[in-house]
Amino acid sequence: MIDPRDVEHCREAIRHGSRSFHAASRLLPASVRDPALALYAFCRLADDAVDEHDEKSAAVLRLRDRLDLIYAGMPKDAPADRAFAAVVEEFDMPKALPDALLEGLAWDAVGRHYETLEELYSYSARVASAVGVMVCVLMRVRDADTLARAADLGIAMQLTNISRDVGEDARAGRLYLPTAWLAEAGVDVTSFMADPQPCAALRDLVRRLMCAAERLYDRSEAGVSALPVRARPAIFAARHAYAGIGAELVRLGHDSVTRRAVTSGTQKFGWLVLSAIRAGLTSILPQSAVLHAQPLPETAFLVDAATKGSVSGSWGTGRAGVLMAMLAQLEAQDQAARAKAVP
Repeated sequence: MIDPRDVEHCREAIRHGSRSFHAASRLLPASVRDPALALYAFCRLADDAVDEHDEKSAAVLRLRDRLDLIYAGMPKDAPADRAFAAVVEEFDMPKALPDALLEGLAWDAVGRHYETLEELYSYSARVASAVGVMVCVLMRVRDADTLARAADLGIAMQLTNISRDVGEDARAGRLYLPTAWLAEAGVDVTSFMADPQPCAALRDLVRRLMCAAERLYDRSEAGVSALPVRARPAIFAARHAYAGIGAELVRLGHDSVTRRAVTSGTQKFGWLVLSAIRAGLTSILPQSAVLHAQPLPETAFLVDAATKGSVSGSWGTGRAGVLMAMLAQLEAQDQAARAKAVP
């Protein structure tokens, strides 16, 4: 069981770090809510540790070490680590899932860009779909079809985040819009990153990315009816809260360079009510055949890990090797940075 003091620490971290998730989590049954807060707090703090530090390689390597300690049953003496360790033990969480998140953060650390939408899907699968699949594990759901729809929702939410933060990311030296799209639209990446300014071409790319997100939001809904009844309102709430950011982007003319789409407390409350109604309808409406759609190629490895894996399960030789190679690259970068810092 998670120590209640650690749960409270995680709850506060989420309250200030992700209001949308915090609001949606209140609709989860208690048996899922506290583990979900522990999971999300660990993932959110891990993401912040990479985003907010100049020494990003070192931050990812510290996260790797923390995960290794958690899976060895010896977590770092910190609330989020202790809470996540309890989750790993209680729910038999496959290590391949947080390892996927680790790989996505490693991609952030090396400043990887994504040429195509499919490459952006691969990144989003790691930093967002992996979390969605882990939440399913907390619900004791390991059905492949349901996991695939959870992975769809994760990518849709990440695309929404990317669409909302184009200007903020550029000013921080980050770029997630597909570079092939930018080239087709005549947007020079170097000039844009040096001086982010809104233009019609960028607004159209944000609109295009949100269209991709909407398609995945629609696909994801088929999986909600396969979740435990008491968990359905929270998942609908997360879906509507993030999609609401997209609606706000539309109101702003898809300008996310000089403006930031935010939603109000009143809107969030309305989505909570809507989600409760929609969750009730899932018990009487026929199940959508979309539930059985194949997972996106970019998320199939997550579905496979959750359906077949265990705490000690691996990604297989190929995937494990890719992650190890990426971490070795970060080790080299970190050592080089340390050597340069020595007078």
